[in-house]
Amino acid sequence: MEDSQPGFRFYPTEEELICFYLHNKLEGKREDMNRVIPVFNIYRCEPCNLPNFAGQRCLGDTEQWFFFVPREEREARGGRPNRTTGSGYWKATGSPSYVYSSSNRVIGVKKTMVFYSGKAPTGRKTKWKMNEYRAIEDEVINPSNHTVPKLRHEFSVCRVYVISGSFRAFDRRPLGTAMKEILAQQTYANGATMTEEASLAGSSYSEK
Repeated sequence: MEDSQPGFRFYPTEEELICFYLHNKLEGKREDMNRVIPVFNIYRCEPCNLPNFAGQRCLGDTEQWFFFVPREEREARGGRPNRTTGSGYWKATGSPSYVYSSSNRVIGVKKTMVFYSGKAPTGRKTKWKMNEYRAIEDEVINPSNHTVPKLRHEFSVCRVYVISGSFRAFDRRPLGTAMKEILAQQTYANGATMTEEASLAGSSYSEK
């Protein structure tokens, strides 16, 4: 991959993150991908230090950074992922949601988290947020058919960012998917584990 040119900014869509970057990582293709999105366990690092470990195209960025996060051994055994750092913890907010392709197909699942400083459950909310994306094995044409898709757990791709007044919307779903999203959320909630930390840990899905 070519180095960034002056004025260039790495700003992939959710579809590009999952269908190109995460897919190639899961399939073991394009080793040069790690220059753009490095493999790094972000849960072992304080959020303020994460920009130092970002890929070449995000170095110097003050808004967002991307990482491939490998599945932890405890998570592979069916346990909950450890999202606690030395100064705080990542906490899920809201319900997981489907990610749509430009052709209106479900291609992955997104989970949003906020970093809290201190110890749970009395931590203080910070400006740091994260979107965790996991790919599914096959595209889902109709997410409202009560079928919970099988997730790929070997790697997730995470977008870490800071909340600011000038931050742009990142959710780029096709128009006209609002009602489908509501039905998909209901299907996902019915098929997934309802505990906040375990909902995407893999216990409710068949793993590859």
